[in-house]
Amino acid sequence: MSPTHDLLVVGGGPAGLATALHAVRAGFDVVVAEPRGAPIDKACGEGLMPGAVRALRALGLKVPGHPIAGIRYVQGSRGVEAAFRQGHGLGVRRTGLHMALHTAVVDEGVPVLPLRVKGVRQDATGVTACGTGLRARWLIAADGLHSPVRRSLGLTTTSSGTPRYGLRRHYAVPSRSPYVEVHWGPHGEAYVTPLGPRLVGVALLTSRRSPFGTQLAGFPALAARLDAGEAVTDVRGAGPLRQMAGARVHGRVLLVGDAAGYIDALTGEGLSLALTGAEVLVGHLRRGTPAAYESAWKAATRRHRLLTECLVRARQQPLLARLIVPTAERLPGVFTAAVNALA
Repeated sequence: MSPTHDLLVVGGGPAGLATALHAVRAGFDVVVAEPRGAPIDKACGEGLMPGAVRALRALGLKVPGHPIAGIRYVQGSRGVEAAFRQGHGLGVRRTGLHMALHTAVVDEGVPVLPLRVKGVRQDATGVTACGTGLRARWLIAADGLHSPVRRSLGLTTTSSGTPRYGLRRHYAVPSRSPYVEVHWGPHGEAYVTPLGPRLVGVALLTSRRSPFGTQLAGFPALAARLDAGEAVTDVRGAGPLRQMAGARVHGRVLLVGDAAGYIDALTGEGLSLALTGAEVLVGHLRRGTPAAYESAWKAATRRHRLLTECLVRARQQPLLARLIVPTAERLPGVFTAAVNALA
């Protein structure tokens, strides 16, 4: 059976929509399969690093948000901040980001179909999405952290280490700082992202399985600033965060975004990597070198993967975890360089 489309993108989150946008502008015939209606919300820190802001600007997108000047680490009475050197970041509600991407894709004439893809069949000329009637020359798996397509192809590999989880809630309180605050606690981190004059997002990353309020109590100074009555959204969760993929290319199936493999949200670079990965992937398809996407993905994410892995390993060692903020405070130049290496 001949392919109906050039690209079938499975997953209508930021990675999938950015891939569709790059692809249709490169001349491909594209269709997106996403069972959830727009906008899609998700447990997310909602702080875009400057690289993600530049990537959105390159796509011609204007996303509403609150400027972010840098990153501030906090541990008890200690604190150190690093300003971004190459433009500002942006605090953006996940729903606002998704709607901007979704609208741009629809405006380009790309169909976004309410279909769920759980498995695929591929042959020498194309890929069929089981149970949907869709067939394309290439299938892009952008179906998230626990990608059903990745799992159906046997590409999900066993990960080591203590599982970590994310929880997120919003509070109608003034932003105290133009920085994303990262509070280091005994069992995890709390990220406070300014999203507007009177709105902050609070994301907790932890290895403990307990309610949001219980986790927040582990950060007494932060908890004192946040009255439960000022919460304006329900708690959303995600995890386990570490999800490894054995490969990003499997015949005519290519993986992008969280589906391509994910270590942890600790450095806040997930959306930057998703947007970069989408551009790199489409570039290789356009040049007729899809197999080279694997090595290109590894090169584009190497620095992020190394730094994130080191920080997660340190986080899991109580003695080392207690030294992260004091060390950054004593070596502010090194801390600033590390932040901007990922920005």
